Amino acid sequence: MTTVEHPVRRRPERIPFPVVDEVSRHCLQEEEPETVHIEVHLPGHLDPSRLRKAFTEALHRHPRILMHEAPGHWYSRRYEWELTPDPEVEVVSFAPPGKNALRDARARTLSQAPPLTLSPPIRLEVVTPAPAAGTPTPGQPPAEGTVLFLTINHTALDGPACLRILATAAELYGGKDNSPTAPPIRATGPAAAAPEPIETPSTWVPPARVAPGTPEPSPGNGLLVTELPLPHRPKGSPYTVNDQLMVATALTIAHWNREHGARPRPMRITMPVDDRPRDTTMPIGNGTRLVEVPFGPDELTDSDLPALLRRTAQRTRALKSLPRPQLGHGAALLTAPVLPVSWRAAVTRALRRAAIPWTSTTLLSNIGRIPYALDFGDEAGRARAVWFSAPARMPRGLTVTTASTAGRLHLALRWSRDLLGHGDGAHLRDLFEHCLHATEEAP
Repeated sequence: MTTVEHPVRRRPERIPFPVVDEVSRHCLQEEEPETVHIEVHLPGHLDPSRLRKAFTEALHRHPRILMHEAPGHWYSRRYEWELTPDPEVEVVSFAPPGKNALRDARARTLSQAPPLTLSPPIRLEVVTPAPAAGTPTPGQPPAEGTVLFLTINHTALDGPACLRILATAAELYGGKDNSPTAPPIRATGPAAAAPEPIETPSTWVPPARVAPGTPEPSPGNGLLVTELPLPHRPKGSPYTVNDQLMVATALTIAHWNREHGARPRPMRITMPVDDRPRDTTMPIGNGTRLVEVPFGPDELTDSDLPALLRRTAQRTRALKSLPRPQLGHGAALLTAPVLPVSWRAAVTRALRRAAIPWTSTTLLSNIGRIPYALDFGDEAGRARAVWFSAPARMPRGLTVTTASTAGRLHLALRWSRDLLGHGDGAHLRDLFEHCLHATEEAP
């Protein structure tokens, strides 16, 4: 009698949710999905079948992204990611061209989060915008070529990790080298010396909130993207462009709040710090840690910008150098797998509501210079503009995200419609441009 041997079915590999993923999973809301939006403008056009093949291969080159949330029980101690051998859904789609194609694609990236139950939790939508009639609006992206919209479920991974996957796809598609460029060399003289201890505003005082503008009746997030010149910085300055952006953000909100009659209060701005390598060894997931940069109400005037820039540089440099868990020691303790994850979820949500008065004023995420060419070959070309935007749920209600490509600054303002309307976003953009220009004039 012949014995038939059946192949042994191995259980798919599972990875426990890291701290950031678990906290995000606890606090999901349908009204304001936790999505990260990436918008890449190319001068030429892409072949659909080649792009699908290249992007699918890129996912296999970075298999940590091929995952979905594993089914669990109420008594499970952790959420887990379950790795999959292949995508479980078509990741790449092509939108029909049209007059409002860009606007509609942006709206989808803010309102439609890829589900965690299907692998991978990202989507790539390709848009061919219709040529705009008349003179292009200054600061707005050109309506020509091809635009790639990446929508990321922020519970699973962040923008820099997804950009790494796109760089791999670009190299596979166009055959061009998309290796990351070397990071800029920082000064090693007195300007880069370790900062002296300086007085900082107390973190026990509830920070300022962004004053309400004209909320919109529909829930969710609004978005405005614009292109600005990179701010000038004198050679040998003790501060970086990131410090200029930080000061410009703080001054923008201070101006806005004064215009809306809010009482001056200390301000804290959350800043993601990313220490991961940018080559193919980059860990895929949520890899940034969050620090909070404080400002006193008396600092947020235009009277002594050089001193404010120097103090901000000292604070950001000191905060970046401190070893700290991604969301702080409290979050690491809260996510310890001692109690069932469903119980920890209830505790986390309750603590988050209680901590609303101490939540930072806003978030500034400066991606910096895009390290990859994002070159898709001769027909499609290399990226000439890249925008990111981070979720803007209440109580912050506003996030500022910046990146630079080809010597230009790409700014995205994203807000909760419960707090602001589109006209408010346009005014905040104008205020930011004015405040950023003011940092250039500081001697």
